[in-house]
Amino acid sequence: MKRLATLMLALLVIGALGSIKPAAAVETLTVYSYNSIEPWMKEIIPIFEQKYGVKVNLVLIGDAGEVLNRLILEKDNPQADVVVGIDNSYLQKAISENVLEPYRPSNADVIPKWIIDDFDPSFHLTPYDYGAIAIVYKKDELKNPPKTFEDLLKPEWKGKLIVEDPRTSSTGMAFLLWTVGAYGDRWLYYWDALKKNDVQVVKSWDAGWEMWDKGQAPLFVSYATDPAYDACNYNDTSIGAILLNGTAYVQIEGAGIVKGAKHPELAKKFIEFLISEEAQEKLPLNQWMYPVNKNVRLPECFSYAVNVTNPVKLSPDEIGKNYKTWLEQWTALMVEGKSPDEILGKTSTTSTGEEGGICGPGIIVGLALLPVLLRRRK
Repeated sequence: MKRLATLMLALLVIGALGSIKPAAAVETLTVYSYNSIEPWMKEIIPIFEQKYGVKVNLVLIGDAGEVLNRLILEKDNPQADVVVGIDNSYLQKAISENVLEPYRPSNADVIPKWIIDDFDPSFHLTPYDYGAIAIVYKKDELKNPPKTFEDLLKPEWKGKLIVEDPRTSSTGMAFLLWTVGAYGDRWLYYWDALKKNDVQVVKSWDAGWEMWDKGQAPLFVSYATDPAYDACNYNDTSIGAILLNGTAYVQIEGAGIVKGAKHPELAKKFIEFLISEEAQEKLPLNQWMYPVNKNVRLPECFSYAVNVTNPVKLSPDEIGKNYKTWLEQWTALMVEGKSPDEILGKTSTTSTGEEGGICGPGIIVGLALLPVLLRRRK
C-alpha cells in the first residue's frame, strides 16, 4: 500500500507539472542611438516598457555618424530594430545605404508640415526633434567674441575654435554644411583658411564639450540652446551663443525602423511613442532640442536660447547628391593635406582678404520658416 500511495503521488506531481504552461518570453526591442541621448531615453523607455509589456535594449554608440556606420556594417545581418538620432546631414546616406524601412506613424499629424517637408516626406525617418548649431563661448571670458565666419580667420582666434569631425559627428557635419551654405562652391577655401588658423578638430560633440568646458579653447561648435541649458540647470546665464553672419544651420533628427528588424510591429509602436506627448514633453530638458509635437509647451527657461530667424538651407536632395564628395574633399584637405586647388583640379591661387578671409560673396539660401530657437548635445 505504501508503494502504491507513493506511486500515485508521483503520478499526481508529474501530471501537475505537465499542466503548467511556460511563461511567454518577454519581447525585446533593440534600439541604437548616440551617447548623449541617454537622459531622455532613461525617462521615456520605462514608460514604453510598462505600456506594452516589453523590454528595450538601448545600445549607445558614440555619435550619430558612428551609429549610422554601425548600421551599414551590420546591414546584411541587422542587430537593431530601431535607430534614433539620424539627422538631415546623414539622412540621404542612410537612405542610399538601404538600412531603413519606410514607415509613416499613425500619429504623424502632430508634426508640423514644414518639418516633414524639409526632412523626409518618404518617412524613412520620422522627425522627433530639431535644433540649430551655433558657436558657444563664456561671456565672462570673452567680451568681444567673433560674429562672422570671416572673424574666425583672424589671428586673434588662432587655435581657439573647436569643431567636430564631420565624418563621425552629426554636429560636425552640420557645421560643414553651414559653411557650404555660406560659401557655396568656395567652401573648401574657407576650411583651408580655418586649418591655417589652427582650428581644432575632435571626434565627437562629447569630446569637444569636455575640452571647451576645461578651457582648452574658448569657442566650440555646439547648439543655440546651450544658454538655456545652463540657465535651467545651474541658474547660470554666462553662456553665450553666436550665429555666424546672423545665420544658422538647422538640424532635424529622426528615428526609423531598421531594414530587416526582428520586431517590426513593436518598432512601429516605438516610433509612434517617440512623437507622442508623453515622450515629447520630456524632450526639451533632456535633449535640449525642440519637440516636433506641436501640442507640447516649452519650458520657460528656453527663452534664453538664441532666436534663429535666418537659417540657411540645403535641401536633402542637394546633400544626398554631394554628401560623399564633400566628405572626400574635406578629408583630402584636413587629413591628407592637399590644397583646395589640388582637390578641385585647379591651377590658380585663391586670393584672400586683408585679414585672411575668402574673397567673393557668400551664398546664403534663405528659409521661410517659423523662427527657430534651438539645441541639443550629440
